[in-house]
Amino acid sequence: MVASDIANRVVLLTGGTSGIGRIAAKELAERGATVAVVGRDRSRGESIAAESSTLRGEIRFHRADLAAQSAVRSLAEEIQETYGRIDALVHNAGLSASQRTETVDGIERTLAVNYLAPYLLTHELIDTVSASVPARIVTTGSELHRRASLDVDDLQFETDYETRQAYSRSKLALIAFTLELADKLPDGVTANSFHPGFIPSTNLFREASLPTRIGVRLAGLVPGVGTSPQTGAGRLVRLVTDPEFSDRTGVYVTGDGIVSPSADAADPEQRRRLWDRTADLVGVDPDWPRMA
Repeated sequence: MVASDIANRVVLLTGGTSGIGRIAAKELAERGATVAVVGRDRSRGESIAAESSTLRGEIRFHRADLAAQSAVRSLAEEIQETYGRIDALVHNAGLSASQRTETVDGIERTLAVNYLAPYLLTHELIDTVSASVPARIVTTGSELHRRASLDVDDLQFETDYETRQAYSRSKLALIAFTLELADKLPDGVTANSFHPGFIPSTNLFREASLPTRIGVRLAGLVPGVGTSPQTGAGRLVRLVTDPEFSDRTGVYVTGDGIVSPSADAADPEQRRRLWDRTADLVGVDPDWPRMA
């Protein structure tokens, strides 16, 4: 999919009801795409869908709580039944929890939303994406991944939880997954990740502790600190539409362009171990995708 082809294409965008996701959804729809926006908040979702009435394309809202694996699977079924094709699958939903809590599946919540949901949703939709070539898979990473280590045996911080580390490790896992996925995909499907920048006005920290939320807001008041939501959204849109990424895969993009991720994210053995461990956590066969 190149920029001129975005009209009449289907883009599935999680985390599209607020922040950079909301801005990106409207930009993609303005270019003529049908954007399937996924979020938890029905009022925000219906609001952005209504706003698309003046755009060239269309925004449709699909409600799902990506913390629950059953909800991820149900979402995949709904998307397949509704659209039949996916030209771009964008994993943008994320959160930073203030304390360690577990989902209905017994998974630490930050890991469940930021990493396991993209892995499982990609697994459930990979056949549809592969049948829609040329197609793209895009994940929203973070430079904070460089502050984490990829401890495959303790992904969920079961003994020593710390909010910043849990978030950083979830993003490290997501970037490592994207790189491993890129090596497994068929020709015509690309997988890339990007860093949107530090965006103080983001809704990302809605579940963080009060001191963290205050700190983020104060940082945003310092001149020259942070990235605007429009800039972050622009990076997302670029990976979905720019011809440069129509056949370039397995790269990590920041404001400085294509850069190398951390050594842990790039390590092939660590990535394989993470892939297999994740498959076990979501109950799927690790031998995917299977190419015809």
